[in-house]
Amino acid sequence: MKTLQKVSKFLSNDTSIVVIAIAVITFFVPQLMAWVNHSLFIDPVGNKFTNQSIILGIIMFSMGLTLTTQDFKILAKRPLDICIGAIAQYFIMPFLAFFLTKLLHLPNAIALGLILVGCCPGGVSSNIMSYLCGGDVAFSVGMTTVSTLLSPVMTPLMVSLLASGAKISIKGLPMFVSIIETVIVPIAIGFVLNHVLNENKTFQELQKVMPGVAVLGLACVVGGVISSQGANFFASGVVIFAAVLLHNSLGYLLGYGAGKLTGMNTAKKRTISIEVGMQNAGLATNLATTSAQFASTPESAVICAVSCVWHSISGTLLAGLFASFDKKKGRNVSEKTVIL
Repeated sequence: MKTLQKVSKFLSNDTSIVVIAIAVITFFVPQLMAWVNHSLFIDPVGNKFTNQSIILGIIMFSMGLTLTTQDFKILAKRPLDICIGAIAQYFIMPFLAFFLTKLLHLPNAIALGLILVGCCPGGVSSNIMSYLCGGDVAFSVGMTTVSTLLSPVMTPLMVSLLASGAKISIKGLPMFVSIIETVIVPIAIGFVLNHVLNENKTFQELQKVMPGVAVLGLACVVGGVISSQGANFFASGVVIFAAVLLHNSLGYLLGYGAGKLTGMNTAKKRTISIEVGMQNAGLATNLATTSAQFASTPESAVICAVSCVWHSISGTLLAGLFASFDKKKGRNVSEKTVIL
């Protein structure tokens, strides 16, 4: 178990290296991660349930294992912060995506994919990034939890609103069901297990392994995405990369600005920056490739895939930048990280 914990620590500390390595290898040997996209069955509303869906569920389950009743008590004590975070999450990124689709004149299918990324909740590894950069971890967990809990309603609602100009009919039910299956249920199971077994020593040791499992899961999702969509990355043109880079970078910047505008401290500003800018693009890719609503626009999965890869990399790079800034200033990240 100690060995597994050391491996887990290495993986969580070097997430970007792991993700980039898997991405590069899979780009040249796509069949290596083809198993991730294997379809298992189709649910009653027409969504494909794949190995990627299971992996995403495992990542969310690992997040659920970190949640306690105390986390929800913290949310209850700081509703304004969480409210600001939720508004920023579901206002900045969706409308920023919509604006960029018009500015860059993206084709309808590609525009739909970018809007879908913008309307998804915060990234599953954003909590780790917040910890690494000296952010407010409790606030990060709170924002991720609330944005994820809101996603079955907000994601299909915002996509339907902002993609109304595209020549495609968006129905909320398939997306709602997919998010319930791959996000909400796994988180709930993890939370219940943590509540019941949190005093168990073996369970506590197992929890220390889960960050590494989440990183491996994220790497597999990225690998699966590149396996199925990697050949289309460059064929789709440089505009996709420009759209993803602008969407992600401006998300970080505007998220930080939202924190500054509302008088948050440095730790919270960093956290809201990462939470807003680092979307759950893995979920977006899963929705784009498995939801019945996107079967007629396979191109939408390409920009979701590019976002999935880039967000995973940029999040760790930004966390490292913040940590480097503190090091130059002679501050200890762990001392100023707020864990309530």
